[in-house]
Amino acid sequence: MTPRLFERYKKEIVPKMMEKFGFKNTLEVPHIKKVVVNVGLGEAVQDKKLLDGVMKEMAEITGQRPVATRAKKAIAGFKIRKNYPVGCKVTLRRARMYEFLDRLINVVLPRIRDFRGVPADSFDKQGNYSFGIDEQGIFPEIEIDKIAMVHGMDITLVTSTTKKEESFELLRFFGMPFKR
Repeated sequence: MTPRLFERYKKEIVPKMMEKFGFKNTLEVPHIKKVVVNVGLGEAVQDKKLLDGVMKEMAEITGQRPVATRAKKAIAGFKIRKNYPVGCKVTLRRARMYEFLDRLINVVLPRIRDFRGVPADSFDKQGNYSFGIDEQGIFPEIEIDKIAMVHGMDITLVTSTTKKEESFELLRFFGMPFKR
């Protein structure tokens, strides 16, 4: 079954983008290539079980098993050696990506206390959008009683366009709640 957000993209967003930016072909319309969810966990150096718990939570949130990220070089001040696990990440594509985005936009972001919107100036030069979430407890899949440690996560939406304006409008049409 195709995700609800993907159906909306094909039926509503593509015609709106073609009209707004004057695209001649539907293949010119930018799309979201992938969503990368990253958790940096420096405390995992002291306690390896923390990383296992975080990886289990990430798998519940995203529906995909995360990959442990490792330190590229040793940093004596932080007691980190080369190749120590220091976090985890998940790269979502296709159906899982649209399902995650749908839950993120419609369920998770409105659950944030005193939420006013995500910053509108977090686009990079390639048209990708990145933002952070302070705690994982806002996801409905996570049981707050079973959280070993509160941690945040970085979410990056990688788009097929290199223009910030096109990326902004694409995400706005998807329903991303930007600050005014």
